[in-house]
Amino acid sequence: MRSHAQAVVIGGGVIGCSILYHLTKLGWTDVVLLERDELTSGSTWHAAANIHGLHDNTNISRIQHYTMTLYKELEAETGQGCGVFQPGSLYLAQTEAREHQLRLQAAKAKLYGMNFHEVSRDEAERLHPLVDFTGIRCIMWEPDGGNVDPSGVTAAYAAGARARGAEIHRFTPVTATEAQPDGTWIVRTPKGDIRTDWVINAAGLWGREVAALAGLTLPLQPTEHQYFVTETIPEIAALDRRLPSVADRDGEYYLRQEGQGLLVGAYERDMRFWAEEGTPLDFAHDLFPDDLERIEENMMRAIDRVPVVGRAGIKRVINGPMIWSPDANVLFGPVPELTGYFCCNGIIPGFSQSGGMGLMAAQWIVEGETRYDMFAWDVARFGGWADKGFTKARVQDAYAHRFSIHFPNEERAAGRPARTRPVYGMQKGMGAVFGLNSGWEHPLWFAETPGTEDTNGFTRQNWWGPVGEECKMLRDRAGIIDISNFAKYRVAGAGAEDWLNALFANRMPKAVGRSCLTPLIGKRGGIAGDFTVTRLGDAEFWIIGSGMAEGYHQRFFKALPLPGGTVFETKTEAICGFNVAGPRSREMLQRLTNASLATADFPFMASRRIELAGVDCLALRVSFTGDLGWELHCAAEDQARLYSALIEAGRAVGAGPVGSRALMSLRIEKGYGSWGREYSPEYWPQEVGLERLVKLDKEFLNKGAVETTLANPAREQLVLLALEEADVAASDADATGGEPIFRGGVGIGRVTSGAYGYSVGQSLALGYVRGAGPGDAVEVMVLGRPHRARILAEPPFDPAGARLRA
Repeated sequence: MRSHAQAVVIGGGVIGCSILYHLTKLGWTDVVLLERDELTSGSTWHAAANIHGLHDNTNISRIQHYTMTLYKELEAETGQGCGVFQPGSLYLAQTEAREHQLRLQAAKAKLYGMNFHEVSRDEAERLHPLVDFTGIRCIMWEPDGGNVDPSGVTAAYAAGARARGAEIHRFTPVTATEAQPDGTWIVRTPKGDIRTDWVINAAGLWGREVAALAGLTLPLQPTEHQYFVTETIPEIAALDRRLPSVADRDGEYYLRQEGQGLLVGAYERDMRFWAEEGTPLDFAHDLFPDDLERIEENMMRAIDRVPVVGRAGIKRVINGPMIWSPDANVLFGPVPELTGYFCCNGIIPGFSQSGGMGLMAAQWIVEGETRYDMFAWDVARFGGWADKGFTKARVQDAYAHRFSIHFPNEERAAGRPARTRPVYGMQKGMGAVFGLNSGWEHPLWFAETPGTEDTNGFTRQNWWGPVGEECKMLRDRAGIIDISNFAKYRVAGAGAEDWLNALFANRMPKAVGRSCLTPLIGKRGGIAGDFTVTRLGDAEFWIIGSGMAEGYHQRFFKALPLPGGTVFETKTEAICGFNVAGPRSREMLQRLTNASLATADFPFMASRRIELAGVDCLALRVSFTGDLGWELHCAAEDQARLYSALIEAGRAVGAGPVGSRALMSLRIEKGYGSWGREYSPEYWPQEVGLERLVKLDKEFLNKGAVETTLANPAREQLVLLALEEADVAASDADATGGEPIFRGGVGIGRVTSGAYGYSVGQSLALGYVRGAGPGDAVEVMVLGRPHRARILAEPPFDPAGARLRA
């Protein structure tokens, strides 16, 4: 066994072997995989191994499409069969909401060149004569859907990696992972130790245990999961072709052919946790006792849809473990707190995603960044607040609702509240309906009756009207928005200015009390973040960024060592904040302070330390609403006192609390981009309109990469679109993000954010397009159906910015 390696992969399941294979494809041949038992031990060997291409998230669709096309290439390359069956998949919609979901996925498939389209009932009956399609509203067909052989796929990845020089050691448990002062690791095993630059935790059911060796606690929890295979069904035995799989997610089961019978699996409501205190180290190719009573309701729905299931005997039952994260998505990426430690844990649709996840992991490790934006799956999205109780509650909800639609703007209540700020109770009493942001409860909107809950759907919901009232209140008078979930940092010391200039693309403000907007540049020259930086003193700066990206951005902050005598502090928990905005915001705030808020004394993009209602605040003259306004930041212990004073002062001018859904509408009226939607490492500065903030006459992180991207023409452009009211009214729906954009039947882009602009009376969407510009007519596929729209030349609200600078 090698004593040194570029990377050590821990875990010989399908994901670990895929990562190893893709590392070698990108040129790293000095790599090792360690497996405590036999390859495929744990969850891989007993997986149903279904494969499908479409997902609600565009980048996951890309990853799954790559994976599906990879398997036959892998067979040809290695000579190892992957057991690929692709008879197609039928997707059934029993409800209007599911029909909306499937039609939207079909529109995305057309945009990205994937094969997924609607078929008639007659055609569906020809494709699968054993299905009763009564009551089905819509049927979609994916010709490439199917399943693979779990052991064959894993063996093929392993063979491909070995052929390029990788080593694989079975029956080699890892007993320790020890970080070294030089940033490398020593991985200890009974067969010897390996020094490596990268430890890759792909340990599946043992992800928690392997993480603990490095001092990490990962929010993961295994559950039981059952499926059964029937005896031979004569109707199938008589066919000369393989039947397509059936995705009847409204029925909460999955079904496909297995041999000359059928495989039926379910995600039941009466689920079971397993190994709550840790996965047994002697567990390998083991299963649990059958417990089919738990999935009886799901089975009956499958029998109603495919009656032959009820007449067939059961050949075998598989009840095995699978391991989940709190949101059922992979924990993916380098751990921000450690150097050279990579996670790829908690993947549920492993055989639909194995190739793509392996490729993304290899790109991040070898090239420093993934091609696709993987922020939504970043391991950094969870912190210490995602404790065992939260994880179990969310996993239970995710398992039991595995096939439920995740609607736009949907907030699930399981495990909450996890973190609250001092004004939580006060806001709750005022009718706040809360969402979850990095564990924090934050107001989405304010209902007339406390205790009101969101309704969910693709069309306008119960919050649409109240959010409109909040928007109109702020635009006409003023509003108070809780912005405590923004990430806040303090940098101070003699080297603070130099360090910030070396980190960010823009030049830091020279004058005390001035602020600047600045991008953070990624490894490929895209937008890795957008920040407001304020100079508080000669050697003191305040940084505000995305709260949900705080862990993600720590990697960039760590990339540049701090100069001697300079400190960097995260202040997100210690500091709370409010944005007070609107034409009467100055009048309202002036009642609470002796400091002059007049433009001459407090201009746009200025900052001051002031006292408001006896509370010390850092006030910044900025507003994400695009209106006159101030951000007010205070100590957490003063938040309730400041909020009470603001609410009271607001009454005098007809102002009140405003939630984040209204903020979404207001910022879209101004065409403002947002991190995680419009801004991501996939997009170049000139594509998002931030190129003027990139100063190439100084050195900064990843400058060489952005010089290259800026030298190229934009591939696509961020634009603001107005949807035609007649189409919007007919569907009772606005764009929310992800909808494809077509022009003359040709896909030219997709929506990143959408909302109704209440103060301008238009349904609006931000999105990226290519080959189109201001004034052009396009079609936005809201609910998967074309809605006429026009690209705007300027934002409909205050295009000159007069209100912002008033």
